Amino acid sequence: MKATDTVELQPAPPKKKAPRKRKFSNEPIADFTEEKPRAGIEAALGKLSRARPRKHLLRIGDQSIDTGEWIESRDPAQPETLIGRVARAGVEHVDRAVEVATTAFETWKRVPFDERAEVILKAARVFRRRRYELDALMVREAGKSWMEADADTAEAIDFLEFYGREMLRYGADPQLPEVPGEDNRLDYLPLGVIAVIPPWNFPVAILTGMTAAAIVAGNTVLLKPSSETPVLAAKVVELLEKAGVPPGVLCFIPGGGSDIGDHLVSHPGVRAISFTGSMEVGLRINELAARTPDNQLWIKRVIAEMGGKDAILVDETADLDAAAEGIVASAFGYQGQKCSACSRLIAVDEIHDELIERVVERARHLTIGPVEDPATQVGPVISAAAMEKILGYIEVGRGEGTLVLGGGRARVPGREKGYFIEPTIFTGVAPDARIAQEEIFGPVLACIRAQDIDDGLRIANGTRYGLTGAIYSRSRERLERARSDFHVGNLYLNRKCTGALVGGQPFGGFNRSGTDSKAGGSDYLLLFLQAKSVSEKL
Repeated sequence: MKATDTVELQPAPPKKKAPRKRKFSNEPIADFTEEKPRAGIEAALGKLSRARPRKHLLRIGDQSIDTGEWIESRDPAQPETLIGRVARAGVEHVDRAVEVATTAFETWKRVPFDERAEVILKAARVFRRRRYELDALMVREAGKSWMEADADTAEAIDFLEFYGREMLRYGADPQLPEVPGEDNRLDYLPLGVIAVIPPWNFPVAILTGMTAAAIVAGNTVLLKPSSETPVLAAKVVELLEKAGVPPGVLCFIPGGGSDIGDHLVSHPGVRAISFTGSMEVGLRINELAARTPDNQLWIKRVIAEMGGKDAILVDETADLDAAAEGIVASAFGYQGQKCSACSRLIAVDEIHDELIERVVERARHLTIGPVEDPATQVGPVISAAAMEKILGYIEVGRGEGTLVLGGGRARVPGREKGYFIEPTIFTGVAPDARIAQEEIFGPVLACIRAQDIDDGLRIANGTRYGLTGAIYSRSRERLERARSDFHVGNLYLNRKCTGALVGGQPFGGFNRSGTDSKAGGSDYLLLFLQAKSVSEKL
């Protein structure tokens, strides 16, 4: 063909349309007063107690790797009981996983978006069938009560269902304004290899959500779970593979942060880091990721959720019983081991003393014990190190306030070696005290007296964090004032400050609480995608 010859161009291919899927709805939490759910979790707990602890290997591509070194996971309620062993990865395994995931990315990114979505939606069905197995393992490995464990599994199912549907939306052609004589399209492309570093406190929900979001968007994942709950992480990987996640798309590389963390985050083959954990580790990741060596093509993206020092503010118009109930649930649910937990109670002077009495009375009657018992409301904290840290803060609190409840280890018959801590409340705490400023991550509540609502809002905003907060008030003016001036990523009016729902309450915080990534929200998948605009002259 001569250079002057022309060819007749074929019309542009039709624009993509998303397959229709049923509307998203949140997974109901099991009611364990009913026979079927109760029998389900009891059977799963019984099976788990009879089983021998398993060894779980690294998963890199289609290989299961025994490294010869192990992370041991133990029951925090009885540390003498081994839950399982998980192979410990080294830097050489990180390098190999990056290589395998990079190769897998070239194939996975070309899989049609609706097929990727179907894998994640199928995973939701797999999780639903294995629900009580996940619940039971959380009870034993993470020290969660039946209700907390099932809420965690339900949230994981929500993430799978929600992100699967979101990918169908993002994969379809967005409606751009028409330009005469041009065909304009905007495509959302995956980033590449994503390092996913989840926490131990929501060992199924957050791990699943972070991983599923990256995978459904067309990325490949290097999963480095917490060393506190590695067996649950291995179980999630097993279920995702069962649902059809291909080899190499999800590489499982457990290991200590001090051993492989910096190497993983700094690796030039890693395109982005998705992290949930402490402020200190998150800032370290952000610092390392900001470096751009010559052999790295991109500026790394960091998606971080980094904890909080969350406050509930109560004014003199509030329903004090409702406030006390929400405060106790927020402060002591899962032993205060939630980044959204209420660790500061700010009460205006007029109702301060009466409210504290109601909070203390409710907290005093919480049932402490082994979480295999469905009546237990407060179980163990996650580890010996966590217990020592929390008890250290309680000692600090003795010098910064007045101890009105708790203050030490809880003695649980038959669980003498367990990591149980009493729900602990201090009053008379100054806004700038350590226990009012530093994240404790345990069942410790600092109570602060405010002169009025203005002073209360000033105190509430007076930390480095900005994750969750709540206000109890019957005043519409004050609720609207909080809506604009209470500087947190998730604000709750007349309800507790924990328990965000996927879809309805996208989750993520301001300031040093993270990058406000809004997990479970309609813009979350954008963090794992990059937009490419293509214009064709007609």
